[in-house]
Amino acid sequence: MPSLLTTPVALTRRYLLAPAAALVGQPLPSPLEGRIVMITGASSGVGEATAKAVAARGAVVIAVARRQEHLDRVVAQIRDAGGTAFGIACDLTDAAAADALVERVLGEHDHVDMLVNNAGRSIRRSLELSYGRMHDFERTMAINYFAPVRLTLGLLPAMRARRFGHVVNVVTWGVQLKAPKFAAYIASKTALDSFARIAGRETWFDGVTFTNVRLSLVRTDMIVATEAYRHARAKTPQEAAAIVVRALEDRPLTVGSAVSNVGEVLNILAPRLMDLAMATMNRRMPDSRAARGQESAAG
Repeated sequence: MPSLLTTPVALTRRYLLAPAAALVGQPLPSPLEGRIVMITGASSGVGEATAKAVAARGAVVIAVARRQEHLDRVVAQIRDAGGTAFGIACDLTDAAAADALVERVLGEHDHVDMLVNNAGRSIRRSLELSYGRMHDFERTMAINYFAPVRLTLGLLPAMRARRFGHVVNVVTWGVQLKAPKFAAYIASKTALDSFARIAGRETWFDGVTFTNVRLSLVRTDMIVATEAYRHARAKTPQEAAAIVVRALEDRPLTVGSAVSNVGEVLNILAPRLMDLAMATMNRRMPDSRAARGQESAAG
């Protein structure tokens, strides 16, 4: 039985189009075919894997990241595989550069059908080590919240005018779990999560939708500096990208996990019990050497 949160788009593909395609021996074409999809943070990790997966489904990929040489590698690999991709280097925390990016893309491609706000930074540091580090919060908000909001606002008018668009925000299951030592990171992702839910209600009648993908741990460069994660269970970038692709194709409101959903419910029904559990975890999982300033932190 389909979930109550399954979108009409997903239901149509699953129960109407897929069986019809199977009857004639044809694979179901992806809704991404021919779409222009912008993906930020596309030079590595989840963004790179998503760019390749989206291109393989016939979309035109606009890959955005800070490092042009890494973008060139990703774009070349996509083209070698028969896909279509363009790479544009941009520091999304630079307001003028981000605005110029939007102007350039709309000038060269007319519109963007779908946007994946994936670029970001993670930081794991306790408040005890953050008293003199307000810049941690400012830098994290700059890339994880203000940058995707600016990019979304820049592309949204054209989406609404064309009465089609979809925005996927790669956030974190931490918005539900509220894990200790992630105050800067989870707060920034929670802000983006809330922005998208509100924006989607304002664009409901314009055919523009939003999905928040609340990913669990993914084994990328962002977690290298944290010793506690070196043997933890984590998704590969390709597994995470598959989730993002499904979010683009089916356009649900949110994509989470059973663990994070249970945690969210317990935070409501038994908040003090969850506080105790998280406080205990906080004691058992100390700050990393990088967070204590004993070696350089990644990102």
